[in-house]
Amino acid sequence: MSAPAPGRPLRVGIVVPYSFDVPGGVQFHVRDLAEALIARGHEVSVLAPAADDTPVPPYLVPAGRAVPVRYNGAVARMTFGPVTANRVRRWLAAGRFDVLHLHEPVTPSLGMLALWIADGPIVATFHTSLVRSRSLQAAYPLVRQSLEKISLRIAVSEDARRTLVEHMGGDAVVIPNGVWVEPFAAAPRDPRWTGTPEAPTIAFLGRLDEPRKGLSVLLRAMPAVLDRHPGARLLVAGSGETGEEQVREALGPRAGAVELLGSVSEEDKARLLTSVDVYCAPQTGGESFGIVLVEAMSAGTTVVASDLGAFTRVLDDGEAGVLFRTGDPADLARTLLSVLADPARRARVTAHASRVVHRYDWSAVTDQVLAVYEMAVAGGDAPVGEDPSSLRGARLLDLRRSRG
Repeated sequence: MSAPAPGRPLRVGIVVPYSFDVPGGVQFHVRDLAEALIARGHEVSVLAPAADDTPVPPYLVPAGRAVPVRYNGAVARMTFGPVTANRVRRWLAAGRFDVLHLHEPVTPSLGMLALWIADGPIVATFHTSLVRSRSLQAAYPLVRQSLEKISLRIAVSEDARRTLVEHMGGDAVVIPNGVWVEPFAAAPRDPRWTGTPEAPTIAFLGRLDEPRKGLSVLLRAMPAVLDRHPGARLLVAGSGETGEEQVREALGPRAGAVELLGSVSEEDKARLLTSVDVYCAPQTGGESFGIVLVEAMSAGTTVVASDLGAFTRVLDDGEAGVLFRTGDPADLARTLLSVLADPARRARVTAHASRVVHRYDWSAVTDQVLAVYEMAVAGGDAPVGEDPSSLRGARLLDLRRSRG
């Protein structure tokens, strides 16, 4: 079958390794990409781990219940094994996709299985950014030969590209994560979260039980902020069972300055970000991009972030946000106090952010992804089919499972 002519609607299959039962950044990225492609007239099917009773979009095919696994410094919910492999085969056969887009294909989940099984135009996106990853080193022998089947590679940041090059060789084009800028820019302020010069509000979003998200760093910085601004409030949005304990240990009798909001909807997240005086991103490592920074920039809020390489690049080397030394609560406290005391500086930073943030809007990002799809389709035979040698990967998996 001949490939579609350039510019014609494509049949796109997207595979995400992490479960939609507890969605995170990669899942939201795939959701937004799928909906952006559908809005342009392309036919999209997403295969992802999800229980049969989990509410999912109509374009998503559940691949079964996932199990929590410690992976790359976080807890990921993934699925693997012969039953899942059979679901992948059936989905590929039914889809007859012009291009297959795998996310994190070396993660031991759906993407790795799909890479073993599929043949044809394949695009892979790599999200992970780590200086040293035992997980990637362990996974590489399982997929070394299969990686040659990938037509084109995408990395969501220069940090993710460097991780790919150092651990697996090859290279990738950098296409950033996307954000719909307008919903954040147009979100109304919410009086529950709006601060004043005497009682400013600071927001944090992230999982409370993942140390690398840096909540403990921010909590240790808060006493100095409260000394200067006794009415200040820290608004913490995110899931996790350790939040109250962390707050009590860090702030003691002043723990009431922290409000734990739990998980928030997309609409409430936009209203929160547009209402607060500062959004703080105190992550300590393992970040390849920083999508919430872009969301806060879109909302017109001043961003204070650790000086990780990925954050520095998103914030245009500190012109679109204010950086502090990673993992240093004293420097974070000084930075927060300086920013809160200088409205003119906040206005300059947010004005610059509003100019550069549109490079991350899905309208621009989707154009770049489609250009990669067109190159992959032009260079390979469509539709995507099953690789006759795919059973070798299954035998390798069974051998490793039998060895424990």
